[in-house]
Amino acid sequence: MCSKAIEEYKQRLALSDEQKDVLVGLLLGDAHLETQNHGQTYRLKVEQSARHQAYVEHVYRLFEGWVQTPPQTERVVSREQKSDTVWFQTVSHSAFRFYAHQFYDGLRKRVPQLIHRWLTPRGLAYWFMDDGSIKSKESKGVILNTHCYTYSEVDQLTQVLRSSFGLQASIRTQNDGYQIYISGHSYEHLVGLIGPFVIQEMRYKLPPERQNILA
Repeated sequence: MCSKAIEEYKQRLALSDEQKDVLVGLLLGDAHLETQNHGQTYRLKVEQSARHQAYVEHVYRLFEGWVQTPPQTERVVSREQKSDTVWFQTVSHSAFRFYAHQFYDGLRKRVPQLIHRWLTPRGLAYWFMDDGSIKSKESKGVILNTHCYTYSEVDQLTQVLRSSFGLQASIRTQNDGYQIYISGHSYEHLVGLIGPFVIQEMRYKLPPERQNILA
């Protein structure tokens, strides 16, 4: 596609309400924004372990109009360990600039001050699919991994989960940062909020149906 056609194609792009909701959840999780022109435009990059290929392909379909190349698989070597990842990135576009200004302080990802206005149940579901896990096989509680954020930012997110969604959430201190723990007492409420948006391939992250267990 020639540069003129690309620019005309980009001018037709606009984020839908659904894409905005999903984008907030993705950025709270593992996705990130990149710029190649000193912040004039940004592109969204989504990357996961190859075992989550179905999830990456699902997110790709949500943003397909913004992407010129389908998801790619790549071999990564870290500390002499090999692993496969699957990723895609959107075109660079000014529509992502607002989110970059909210979610980044220089190169460091941060929690936006107005996250309580922007995080929806759909966004929470994508944040959970990115960074959530079951606490243990015996528990109905779940964990959100928030190690890249400061304590005050994790506290801010915890307050949003409590006030905006009515979830019993608390902070867990780990050696490498902080996690958010959502109590098993909130199990039914959490599943009711995010269950409609969690794709089948990622439902293993949700605790199984309750059998009179609280944690």
